[in-house]
Amino acid sequence: MRAEPGSEPRYVDERSGATYPIEDPRWCGDDGAPLTVSALPGITREQVDTGARSLWRYRAALPVRIDAPVSLGEGCTPLVEKSWGEDRILFKLEWFSPTGSFKDRGTSVMISLLAQRGVREVIEDSSGNGGASVSAYCAAAGIRARILAPATTSPAKVLQSRAYGAKVQLVPGDRDATAAEALRQSAHTYYASHNWHPFFLQGTKTLAYELWEDLGFTAPDAVVTVAGAGSTVLGCDLGFSELLAAGQIARRPRLLVAQPAHCAPLHAAFRAGTETPVPFDHAPTIAEGTAIREPVRFPEVLRAIRRSDGDMAAIPEDAIAAAVRRLAAMGLYAEPTSATAAAAIEVFRARGAIRPGETTVVLLTGSGLKATPTMTELFAPEADER
Repeated sequence: MRAEPGSEPRYVDERSGATYPIEDPRWCGDDGAPLTVSALPGITREQVDTGARSLWRYRAALPVRIDAPVSLGEGCTPLVEKSWGEDRILFKLEWFSPTGSFKDRGTSVMISLLAQRGVREVIEDSSGNGGASVSAYCAAAGIRARILAPATTSPAKVLQSRAYGAKVQLVPGDRDATAAEALRQSAHTYYASHNWHPFFLQGTKTLAYELWEDLGFTAPDAVVTVAGAGSTVLGCDLGFSELLAAGQIARRPRLLVAQPAHCAPLHAAFRAGTETPVPFDHAPTIAEGTAIREPVRFPEVLRAIRRSDGDMAAIPEDAIAAAVRRLAAMGLYAEPTSATAAAAIEVFRARGAIRPGETTVVLLTGSGLKATPTMTELFAPEADER
C-alpha cells in the first residue's frame, strides 16, 4: 500500500501496509521490513533550481525540507553518446560523482537528513563504494562513521573509506555475512545503510530527474543498469513514477537490468515469474559490487522492473571482462560491476528490449579506479604481446 501523491509524506512498509511518521528516527519497520517514502507528487521543470549545480537542484522533489544539505557537488554527471555495435547509446558516467560512484546521490540526501536530525555516529555495511561514499559525507558532516566490509573487498575501496577518517572493520565471509554483522551492531549505533534507509532511495531517484533534464525534459525509452541490491532500479522507478504523476512524461522508461551470471538471484526469480527467491547457482564474480545473494528489497526490485515492462539478463564473466575492455577502448574506464550493464546491451537488443531509433541510456555506476586489482588482471602487460 502506498499513500496517494499529495498527502503528508510518511514511511511505508509496502509489504504489510504499515506506515510511520517520517519524523521517526527509523530505518526499518517494526517487524524489520524495509521502508520507502509514501508516493510523492513529483515536480515540474519550473521547480528545478537551476542555480544549484548538483542533485540539490531537485530538492523540491524531496519529502522533507533540508535546510543545510551535506553536498560535495554530487549529480550533474556527463551523458556521453557512443556507438555500440549497431546502436547509438547514451552512457551516464556516474563515476564523476565525488567519491567515484553513483552512491553519492543517495548518501548526500541520507546523511543530510541524519545530520539535520542530530545523528553523530553511524555504521554502514558495504562491498566498497557505499562505504567510501558514507565515509566521505560523514566527514563533510562531522559525523563519526564505522564501515563494515567483506575481507575480500578491493583494497582501493577500503583505503578510500579510511582516508576519509572512517573506522573500517573487515568481516570474514561474503557480502551477506557483512550485512548480518551490521544488523547486529545496529542495536547500539545508528544504521546508515544504503540498502535499508529510505532516504538513500530519495537521493538515488535524482538519476531519473537528471536524465529527464539531460534529454530536454523528456524520458528515455530504456535505461540499462546493473543490480546488486537494486538501488538504481528503485531510484529510477521512484523518480520516473513521480514525473509520470506530475504529468511531465507520458510513460516510464523500460528498466533493463543485468546481473552477473555468477550471482543473479533477482534474475532467477524474474525468469521464474515470482517475487520470492528461487534456488540459483553462485560463484565469485569480478563484478564484486553486485555479489549480493539476498537483496533486502527483493520483491520491490522485481515489481519495479515488471511495472516498467522491463527485462533482466544474466551476464557471463567473460562477457563482463570483454565489456570492460571495450569501454576502455572508447575512453570509458568502468569497473567490472558497472560494465556488466554495457555487456547486456547485445542481449537486450537481440530480445527487442533495445530498439532501433529509440533513446537508450546505460548507467555506468563506478570508476575502474575502484577495482585496481581486477583491472590489473584484465589489462596485464602480457596481453600487449598476444
